[in-house]
Amino acid sequence: MIATKNKIFKLAGVAFTCAVIAACSADVSNPPPLNSGTASAGNADFTKFVAIGDSLTAGYADGALYLLGQQNSFPNMLAQQFADVGGGAFTQPLVGDNLGGLLAGGIPLLHPVTGDNMFQNRFVLNTETESPERLEGVATEDVIGTGLNGMAFNNVGVPGAKSFHLVLALPAPGYGNFNNLPTGEANPYFVRFASDNTVDGITVIGDAAAQAPSFYSLWIGNNDVLSFATSGGYDDFQLKNAEDQTGNLDPSTYGPNDITDPTVFAGAYAALVGAMAAANPDVQGVLINIPDVSTIPYFTTVPYNAIPMTQADADAANAGYVAYNAGLQAAVDGLVITAEEAAQRTIFFAEGQNALVILDETLTPIGGPETFLRQATAEDLVLLTAASTIGELNDPMDPASVIGVGFPLGDELVLIPSEIEAINTARTAYNVTIKAAADADPNLVFVDAAAILAELTSGLSYGNGSITADFATGGGFSLDGVHPTARGYAVIANSIIDAINTGFDANVYKVDPATYPTVFLK
Repeated sequence: MIATKNKIFKLAGVAFTCAVIAACSADVSNPPPLNSGTASAGNADFTKFVAIGDSLTAGYADGALYLLGQQNSFPNMLAQQFADVGGGAFTQPLVGDNLGGLLAGGIPLLHPVTGDNMFQNRFVLNTETESPERLEGVATEDVIGTGLNGMAFNNVGVPGAKSFHLVLALPAPGYGNFNNLPTGEANPYFVRFASDNTVDGITVIGDAAAQAPSFYSLWIGNNDVLSFATSGGYDDFQLKNAEDQTGNLDPSTYGPNDITDPTVFAGAYAALVGAMAAANPDVQGVLINIPDVSTIPYFTTVPYNAIPMTQADADAANAGYVAYNAGLQAAVDGLVITAEEAAQRTIFFAEGQNALVILDETLTPIGGPETFLRQATAEDLVLLTAASTIGELNDPMDPASVIGVGFPLGDELVLIPSEIEAINTARTAYNVTIKAAADADPNLVFVDAAAILAELTSGLSYGNGSITADFATGGGFSLDGVHPTARGYAVIANSIIDAINTGFDANVYKVDPATYPTVFLK
């Protein structure tokens, strides 16, 4: 079989000059004006604006939380525009550098199973290798002793947070207590700026509501399905497959990558919206829904047929599967599997691009180590992280162990249709909850972020330019393949402004996305 690593995708030929920190110039002749008329708050009150959510609210990008990313968060962009129509000061719990790495008590926070550093420096694009790599530098940002605790912040976005983490419910009581960092019960991003990080009972929504804001944004629920998706449906903390927790109403029993039950989400969401209304009965706000994971480059960049072969390569690979394919026919003859399933599981390669060999635990067990083998189809989503694995030898001493050919791609690197269905079912239910909450309160407006990010797959124009969801080159997504670039966040900010202007009879000016950066180069 193939014994050399294949180039999975290549960024050659891209005009990288438009990806540097200085934004590209306008690429549309005589673009329509972004704004017109006199700026006005209309019926909205932006005196005290608080943004609540997860990494998307915090300004996370390129696989890390770093200073420039926070400064280019969509809430900060909104606050700058609100300032022209009566908005007040907007403070964020800023980190001290642009590296992105985190420490706790002077040492890195390590993965409980692999021992890897969980909070590494941000990605930059190496133009020689045409791939992302971690920015060099020694992390100095410590989540303990930041000097931020006891202060109030307008941006309380917490990377990694799920819906139930923001409220006082299991397993969240110690979410901001630094004493709980070793057990994983605390979130280091919240520890660094919680109003009190020495006790249990301090919550994200409590810190937000304590400010009695006049206006808020709420974008939460992404991680309730995203952590399942980015793990390929696999929970390596507990060394088991993650699950769709439908029917399980006790989030304290969830693994880190489990899908949140929609009823749990609905209860948490009601508590969040209710807490804001209790703090200020006249509070206004925007509620933002959850995008489809299949629209972001983390799941769309690596093709299912990522293996290029010559005819000689294909013949050699096929020879390795003669016995396996014969075993499938024997299973049909023994009435263990159907002929249709045998066809689905048959491994065959040809000259050209070939489908990856993967594992599918939904297949009928037929015994032996090859029980769940099949080749990927267009219905599967291969994770971005698979790009560095496909084509490598699983066993350096065995030239036939090419990952994706003679050895299956790991379960944690592929989403199969049943996993995608579980994600979409939960996400759809979450979005029904979010839309219903907005519809039930005239002081709240709804923003369809799912539609916005779906539009990026074919390209989204912002007047004097456009961005797409193409990894590294499209301008819409940062180098982690999940979070937007500053320019992508600017497009999202403008969509939120559109909803505010319509819902509150306002004329808040939009930002110019062309003035914001995309990916950063080494």
